[in-house]
Amino acid sequence: MAISEVQWPATVTVHELTTAQQLARRLATDVAQRLRAAIAAKAGAVLVVSGGRSPVAFFQALSEEALDWSKVTVSLADERWVPVAHADSNEGLIRRYLLQGNAAKARFFGLYRNAATLDAAALAADQALAELPPIDVLVLGMGDDGHTASLFPGSPELGEGLRPDAERRCLPMLAPSVPHQRLSLTRRVLATAGFTALSVQGSGKLATLRAALAGDDLAQMPIRAFLHDPLSIYWCP
Repeated sequence: MAISEVQWPATVTVHELTTAQQLARRLATDVAQRLRAAIAAKAGAVLVVSGGRSPVAFFQALSEEALDWSKVTVSLADERWVPVAHADSNEGLIRRYLLQGNAAKARFFGLYRNAATLDAAALAADQALAELPPIDVLVLGMGDDGHTASLFPGSPELGEGLRPDAERRCLPMLAPSVPHQRLSLTRRVLATAGFTALSVQGSGKLATLRAALAGDDLAQMPIRAFLHDPLSIYWCP
């Protein structure tokens, strides 16, 4: 089944691309356009992105977009609790592939904190996030289990993380894969974005989205929390 054949909620817009490279460039073009509009309207823009391997081509394409990067703040939807120099660090990934060339002028707002425990690191990040301006553009990914950001099924703090009125901006999360310890923005913060994109590739991810649409248990598939809000899905086979 093609993604266009799925019965999506009225709040969802679907962009079907042919290849991963086309998806990366289309998403980069659309994100850059939103960032330019935010800069024009209020002299600054905030972009929040997800880590992992999948967004690398998007990061590279976005870094080449012509905009006033000195007026852009870049942050993360989630982070692995590892030092920035670690190969699994999302911040390290952003610095290698997005904050290059003119895009290096952007301000980066990281989530990682060097603390005694994951809980302490998440609390420090939560307090720092009070200084982050409202999110203009949010780019999410999704795992085959229906997680997004680091809102994983089965994580002890998931219920709080999915509450639209959660007290915290950032919570400690546990992933089923290594590295297990994560920091994640909560739904309360993520849902405030002016524009939210979900970037997914392949038939497996499409099957996950179809399964998510077929039920309403957010704890089972956290991506469900975002499928009935305004959302632009970018997909390729």
